[in-house]
Amino acid sequence: MDEHLVPEQTEPSVVPPVLPLLEEHHEVMGQKLAQAIQTGKREVPEVHQPLVCKPAQLESWRVFKIMAEFVSGFELIGKYGLAASFFGTARQTFEPVFYEAATELAGRLAKAGYAVITGGSAGIMEAANKGAHQAGGASVGLNINLGIKQGLNQYLTDTVSFDHFFVRKVMLAYSSDVYIFFPGGYGTLDEFTEIITLVQTKKIRPIPIVLFGVEYWQPLIEFFKTKLLAEHGAIDASDLDLYFLTDSVDDAMAYIQKNVTSC
Repeated sequence: MDEHLVPEQTEPSVVPPVLPLLEEHHEVMGQKLAQAIQTGKREVPEVHQPLVCKPAQLESWRVFKIMAEFVSGFELIGKYGLAASFFGTARQTFEPVFYEAATELAGRLAKAGYAVITGGSAGIMEAANKGAHQAGGASVGLNINLGIKQGLNQYLTDTVSFDHFFVRKVMLAYSSDVYIFFPGGYGTLDEFTEIITLVQTKKIRPIPIVLFGVEYWQPLIEFFKTKLLAEHGAIDASDLDLYFLTDSVDDAMAYIQKNVTSC
């Protein structure tokens, strides 16, 4: 056989592991954020533009950062079995009864073996984490960095932070066996409508969805009934059964225990 037809013996190429590269990149970005905060700048080079802006060229660093956040998030939520996600305002602007109810319900769920998962900040999130922590359960915070990192509440036993809302929403959506929505703002409404859409379209399995606070949620439910269903036929009547509306911690707990299923 001619020598020039024999392929050269080469060393097999070694592909560097992805996770260490992602973690290193995440650490570098964190250092840049800390430096920006220290110098008084609210925007960090490379990350100040919203993701929705079409980049002039491929921002490969952003792709790796998103991947790193997904890896970190799935690693954290994979540590827990039964879990309940609490959603609600980060502000102290609602009636105290809501914060008290969130603490009580989270505590009872923690005693029943649920990990309690929140956005890790203040308000309803802190109240739920407090209840889980006081009950000796897992109290998890999925924090979001908003230019300057939100302050984490003091009742967390585990936490991870995200720069991208959509990554955090995926973690909140796929991490739990129960979703509990207390009064809140745009973020809470966004998360609620996403969850019921995922259940409605069978992208996630039917699981208990609790809306706590009848007076707060009733106008939205009426909009669903009168506008979406009756006037426009944009949803089915069965879609109104995807959630449970209540003012009672006892009723919420009973509904959850009756309807929760494991994968």
